[in-house]
Amino acid sequence: MFPLSAQEVTRLRSQIVTSKPVEGRGGRRYQLHAFTEQGVAMLSSVLRSEAAVRVNIEIMRAFVRLRRAAIASEQVMALVEDLSKRVETQDAVIADIVESIRQIVEGSGSSRTRPIGFTADLELDQ
Repeated sequence: MFPLSAQEVTRLRSQIVTSKPVEGRGGRRYQLHAFTEQGVAMLSSVLRSEAAVRVNIEIMRAFVRLRRAAIASEQVMALVEDLSKRVETQDAVIADIVESIRQIVEGSGSSRTRPIGFTADLELDQ
């Protein structure tokens, strides 16, 4: 079991609608504490009532779901990073292609000194 920080208490207050201290009335009179997963497991070995055991089982299942969500979140973030790197690489390649096309288009507008292909007049002059 460990004490919650002031920021964690504020977050909990907005989630579970605990009263806010106003002019000395309402609010918590003591510091809030939370159990770790191991603390809940130890608590379930001490408490013997059927209701306590059921509640502790549900809490342990919640810890398992949180752990799975954290792992899934890490995997999603890794995929996002990978996609981001791919997009950056593809953007660079596309920019190179666009620049090459631009150079080709700008180069085709210049006047040529000689026509393309065979012409009989040029062959006789030389």
